Amino acid sequence: MLSATAEVAPGYEPGAHSPRTVGGIPVADHLERPELLRGLRTGEVGTVHSWELVTAVDGPGTRMTTFLAGCPLRCLYCHNPDTMNARGGVPVLADHLLARISRYRGVFRATGGGITLSGGEVLAQPGFARRVLRGARQLGVHTAIDTSGYLGRNADDALLADVDLVLLDVKAGDEATYRRVTGRRLEPTLEFGRRLATLGIETWLRFVLVPGLTDDPATIAPIADYAASLGNVARVEVLPFHQLGSTKWTELGLDYALADSRTPTAVEVEAARGIFRSRGLRTY
Repeated sequence: MLSATAEVAPGYEPGAHSPRTVGGIPVADHLERPELLRGLRTGEVGTVHSWELVTAVDGPGTRMTTFLAGCPLRCLYCHNPDTMNARGGVPVLADHLLARISRYRGVFRATGGGITLSGGEVLAQPGFARRVLRGARQLGVHTAIDTSGYLGRNADDALLADVDLVLLDVKAGDEATYRRVTGRRLEPTLEFGRRLATLGIETWLRFVLVPGLTDDPATIAPIADYAASLGNVARVEVLPFHQLGSTKWTELGLDYALADSRTPTAVEVEAARGIFRSRGLRTY
C-alpha cells in the first residue's frame, strides 16, 4: 500500500502545471509534493502507467483496461516489466480517470464491456482502486480487476463489493515453481481465491503456459483441482507464453531469464487445457 514514502515517477515535478496526459487523462502535475503524497495515501491519486481499449481480452466486451504501476511480484515472463516499479507511472486523479471512463459508457453498454484495473498490481493501490471502482459502479459500468491475488488482504469487503469480475492470475500450482516464477509465496493467492468464492464473486482464472517452466502436469493439476473446488470460476484461460515483452526487459536493462524459452505448440496448449477441462471447467 502506498504511504508517505510513495515513489513518484521520474521527471515528475510537483507544481509544474504542465499539460501532460496519459492517453488524454491529465497528469496531476499541479499537486505540490505534500498534497500528492496525501492523495496517494487517501486514494484520490493513483500511479498510472497507461490505459487502452481492448475487446474480449481483459473481461467481457470492450474494456478500458488501466495499467497501474507497482507490483510486489517479479514474474519471469512479465510482459509489462515497466509497470513493476511505482516509478513507472505518473500521478492521476481518480476523478479524472472516472471522467474518461464516463465517455465510453455507450461503448460499454453496446458491447457488454466495462473497465478493468490491471497492472502492475491493482491491489498495491487499494485506496485508488476503491475510488475508481465505486465511481464506475455508480456510472453503471461493469468492473473487473486483474490481479495475482498476492496482496488480496489489501482488498476489504467494501472494495470487493464494487467488483463484478476478478481475473485471478495463478502462476503455478506448487510452491517451488510459484516461487521460481514470481519470487513470492503461493498461499496468499490461494487464500484470496477462496475468499472470492465465499463472497460469490465471479472469477476467471488465468494461467500462463511456459515450456520448461510451468508446463509440468504436476504444477498444472493442482491449479485445476483448486479452481474446480471454488465454485465461482466461470472460465479458465490458458495463455501461451510469448516473447513480445522481451524488448522491454532489454530497454530497462533488466536480466531476462526466459530469453531462450519458446512459445508452446498448439498441441501443448491443448494438453494443458485438457487438464482443466477434465475437472469440468470451461477452458479456453
